[in-house]
Amino acid sequence: MSNADLDKTARTILIENDQGGYTIPTKGLYPYQWNWDSVFVALGFATFDQSRAWREIEMLFEGQWRDGMVPHILFRKDDPSYFPGPSVWGTDGGPIPSSGHSQPPVAATVIKDLVDADGSGKALERAVKLMPQLMNWHRWYLAYRDPKDLGVLAVIHPWESGRDNLPDWDEALRAVEVKDIGPYERKDTSHVDPAMRPHKEDYDRYLSIMAACRNVGWDPQKVAETCPFFVADPGVTFIFLRANRDLLILAERLGLDAEAEEVRGWIRKMEAGAKTLWNDELKAHVALNERTGRQTDGISSASFLAPYAGLADQTTLTSLQGHFDRIASKVRYLMPSYDPDHRNYEPLRYWRGPVWAMINYMIARGFAEAGDNERANRLRQDTADLIATGGFAEYFSPENGAGAGGGTFSWTAAIWLTWASPSHQEQAA
Repeated sequence: MSNADLDKTARTILIENDQGGYTIPTKGLYPYQWNWDSVFVALGFATFDQSRAWREIEMLFEGQWRDGMVPHILFRKDDPSYFPGPSVWGTDGGPIPSSGHSQPPVAATVIKDLVDADGSGKALERAVKLMPQLMNWHRWYLAYRDPKDLGVLAVIHPWESGRDNLPDWDEALRAVEVKDIGPYERKDTSHVDPAMRPHKEDYDRYLSIMAACRNVGWDPQKVAETCPFFVADPGVTFIFLRANRDLLILAERLGLDAEAEEVRGWIRKMEAGAKTLWNDELKAHVALNERTGRQTDGISSASFLAPYAGLADQTTLTSLQGHFDRIASKVRYLMPSYDPDHRNYEPLRYWRGPVWAMINYMIARGFAEAGDNERANRLRQDTADLIATGGFAEYFSPENGAGAGGGTFSWTAAIWLTWASPSHQEQAA
C-alpha cells in the first residue's frame, strides 16, 4: 500500500469510528469514548478537519466530574459487548455514566498544539472555554493523586495509567486481596487472542480494586487514603508535567495571570518531585509503590518520556540514550513498552512488550526537543514501517512488526496522519 493509500485509509478509520462528535478506539473491543484515545485522535482529525478535532476534546470534557476529574471512559450508551460496563463501575460523579478514575492527562498539550496549528484564528476562542476545565482537572490530579505533596502522581488502578498490565504493577497488584467480586464474563478475549491480553488473575484484582473504590462511593479523598493500589507512575507524572508546561503557555497567551502563576508552582513541584522516581541503579525513572515505598526494577517506555516532560539534563539524557541504543540492539522495532532484557518482558502481551505508536510519538518529540534528532527520527521511521507492514493495529510486536490487539485503531491512524506518515514529513518540510 502506498503512503497516499495509507493516508486515505487512516482518514477513513477516523471517519468510520466517529460516533457523532466523539470517536471510539475501534469497533467491538472498545465501543465507548476513551480519554487519552480521544485526545490523540484529535491530532489526526486536525490534519483534515480542525473543527472536528476541537469537538472531540470538547465532548470528552462534557463528562468531567463535579470534583474536576475527567474519566477514562465515558459510557454514552450501554453496549453489552464491553465489560466492565457502567453498572459495574457504579459511579455518580458527573453528567455522563463513566468509569471511576482518570487517564494520562495529555489534553493540555494537544490543545496547545491545535492552537499552534490553527489557520482560522478561532482556536484561542475554543481554548479559552476549555481553560477552566483543564485547570480543574489538573487541580484534581494534584489533590487526589499526590495527597502527600511528593511532586509525583500515583494511579489507583493499573487502568488509570493507560498501560494496564505493565510489569511495574505486578508486585502492587499481587498485594490486592481478591474480594467483593462475583462471577463475571470478560469480553476482551472474545475480540482478541487471549495471549495478547492480561491474565484472569490480573482481572480479578482489577475488579477488586474497583469494588474497594465503589465501597467508599468513589469519594476521591477516601479512594486516595484506602485504595489497595497506589503507585506513583512515571508515565502519568511526565505527561502531566509536560501538560503543565503547555498549560502555562496557553494561560500566558490568554492573559490569565493568576492561572499562569498557579501552574508555575505546579511545574516547580513536579520538577523536584520527579527525582523520587529516579532509580540510581538502573539510571532511569521507574514506578514507586507508595504503599510500601519500594521502587520497581524495570525500564518501561514511560522512562523515556523524561525529555518530553522537559527533564533533559545531561545525566538523564545520556543515560536514556544508552538504554535506547541497548534496546535497539535487542529488537527490530522501537520502542518496546518494556525492557526486553527484563525477566517479565513479553513481546505480544499488551503493555508487557509491544510497541505503541502514540508512545513512540511522545518519546520522539522529547528527544527532538532535547536536540537528539537521530533517535527521534529512528522512532518515527520505525513507527511508519510498523504501520506500513502491520496495518493500523492497536500495538505491534517489537521483534517482527506483527500487528496485535484491536484492528483499524483510531489513535494509530491519528499518529500516522499527524506524525509518522511520509506525506506529513513532506508537508512539514
